[in-house]
Amino acid sequence: MKQLLQNMKTGQALVAEVPVPNPGPGSALVRTANSLVSAGTERMLVSFAKQGLLGKARSRPDLAREVLNKARREGLITTIEAAMNKLDQPLALGYSSAGTIIQTGMGLQGFKTGDRVACAGGGFAVHAEYAAIPQNLLVPIPGNVDFEQAAFATIGAIAMQGFRLAEVQVGARVGVIGLGLLGLLAVGIAHAAGCQVLGVDLDPARVDLALQMGAQAAITREQAVEAAAAFSHGRGLDAILICADTADSDPVELAGEIARDRAKVVVVGAVGMTVPRKPYYEKELALVVSRSYGPGRYDPDYEEKGQDYPIGYVRWTEARNIESFLGLMADEKLDVSPLITHRIPIEEGERAYAVITGAEPYVGVLLTYGEGPLPKENRIPNFEAPTVQVKPGEILALGVLGAGNYALSTFLPVIKKVGGIAPVGIVSASGVSAQHAARRFGFGFSASDPESVLNDLAINLIAILTRHDLHSEQILSALQSGKHVYCEKPLAINPEQLEQVQKALETEEQPLVTLGFNRRFAPLAMDLKGFMDQRHEPLYAHYRVNANVLPPEHWLIDPAVGGGRIIGEGCHFIDFLTFLVGENPIEVSVHGLPDNGKYSEDNVVMTFRFPDQSIGVVSYLANGDKSYPKEYLEVFCGGRIAVLDDWRKLELVSNHKRQVKRHVLRQDKGHQAAWQAFLAAVRGEQEPPIPYEQLIGVARASFAAIEALRSGETVKIAKE
Repeated sequence: MKQLLQNMKTGQALVAEVPVPNPGPGSALVRTANSLVSAGTERMLVSFAKQGLLGKARSRPDLAREVLNKARREGLITTIEAAMNKLDQPLALGYSSAGTIIQTGMGLQGFKTGDRVACAGGGFAVHAEYAAIPQNLLVPIPGNVDFEQAAFATIGAIAMQGFRLAEVQVGARVGVIGLGLLGLLAVGIAHAAGCQVLGVDLDPARVDLALQMGAQAAITREQAVEAAAAFSHGRGLDAILICADTADSDPVELAGEIARDRAKVVVVGAVGMTVPRKPYYEKELALVVSRSYGPGRYDPDYEEKGQDYPIGYVRWTEARNIESFLGLMADEKLDVSPLITHRIPIEEGERAYAVITGAEPYVGVLLTYGEGPLPKENRIPNFEAPTVQVKPGEILALGVLGAGNYALSTFLPVIKKVGGIAPVGIVSASGVSAQHAARRFGFGFSASDPESVLNDLAINLIAILTRHDLHSEQILSALQSGKHVYCEKPLAINPEQLEQVQKALETEEQPLVTLGFNRRFAPLAMDLKGFMDQRHEPLYAHYRVNANVLPPEHWLIDPAVGGGRIIGEGCHFIDFLTFLVGENPIEVSVHGLPDNGKYSEDNVVMTFRFPDQSIGVVSYLANGDKSYPKEYLEVFCGGRIAVLDDWRKLELVSNHKRQVKRHVLRQDKGHQAAWQAFLAAVRGEQEPPIPYEQLIGVARASFAAIEALRSGETVKIAKE
């Protein structure tokens, strides 16, 4: 299918052929009829993308500061590679569209194939021929509303939410500052609600459009103060909606001038927020910033998992705002047709961005799509890939599941550098990142369904780089297909999944399985291990991790998706202690700080005891500062001390002598060595890189750590 993408490094917009996405549980596959370009959000992103590196740094000093901190922590080369990789990833723009459901995912409620729907959501209602949309971001289109009108619904809901926050009644006098697409929709909504509307803009043409949308008066900025006084009979306006898009604070200043006592000022657009104290104090004005298109926005439980808010408690969610906007058009109280200035076929989609960033006048820019059948073949061949004839079992042929940030920034560069395999196919849920990865790393095809690589007879290696809840299922599927597996980590996120995988690993003559516990393969780790392997007594190791807090909506924190931070990431450090000792831990006690609504069981001290009486401690902390190095390990044993500082410096101390090894320009956490060890084992040149009993034991230890944290008791770690 065709999709309009934006390259954030070069600023280039392009229409690419990408796989059709798969509708996951609780979602629908929609054939897009029209999508609306957001003149504000998308113009801002496109303009940012077109800037050079210095311009980007000036525009986002917060991100520039993060890059500098990362360079200090991890080295210059690592940081440059990470930054360039992030900028190189294509961005799927668009969040307001309309079309027809052609396929439903398991558990979708209230919708069926053939339904006409308005679609919402960044990353979902994108500029593409087909889109996978979650349930709460789908709204039925009334019969007398066409697709062009319905494509305005999400942006209309942004204006609707701003209007609701103004809390005005019939007959109120409302000002709208900024008469772009968003402001003109706000004018139409306020007029339909029985308000008297005054529109203000710098552009006389948009002033005229405001009158067509129902404004009783509309004027340019220089006339605004005098006109507002006359319009309100000298009382001032009851509410002002600021829909402008400017870094200047003039709209906020103007709102203070033209508002009545105790009026409400609602900021809907992106404007400067330097608030003049005098008018806001003297009139006791209420200033509110509207958050997108209503309650539910930015809540993954609502947007992605379909958990609606009870109407008795939250009357106007984002979906109900969209429904209300569609209702105004169905009742012929709002007409958006005067706002459509451009209709551009998706095949010429790049022209849409040229319009919104150029000098050509525009308001509503619609992308149009054909009505062809769903493609029968959902693999997108990469004709730029080297031609390789792959026969089953002849060479090592790789299929990859997952093309997220870890894949693009770490794993795929490693396999390209190491070589020795044929990169055959790569899959991602949306298809976009897979298509980008295929072109960048030479894979023969990209796809959106895992079966494309799992069922490919030529592929005999599978790399699993997906979210954690999918790992065990995909490991089992790959083994059943006779393919060797390199899975990022963890092995499983609950005991039931682990039991299934363990049974599969115990079967004779199974293909090889390993996890991406890369740290144990790092050069400094091997040096440390060799230094301590001369011991004749138990060791003590303390691994401190400055993990940093994650936002509450992050998928890793979700127990059902990421498993939580201890199972999802803490397993790395449990594994490293296991590697040092050479055996699985047999018991664990855990103490944690209170979460206090900010943390997620990620400020913990885990103490593991091993069969030889060695003690390993992992202090996993989310309450630190991101600018400080992440990992620090101290090991004490038999007159020897080893100190590993964030994978850039290793100190080995014994017999009053100190040896120091350094990585100056970059960290080496062992990703390349781990992959090379896996390939060597697949070729039969060595044993599995990580013993299966340790893969199972580390998973059990992470589950036991959670149990110990919640129970407050020491927990024995079962061997079976």
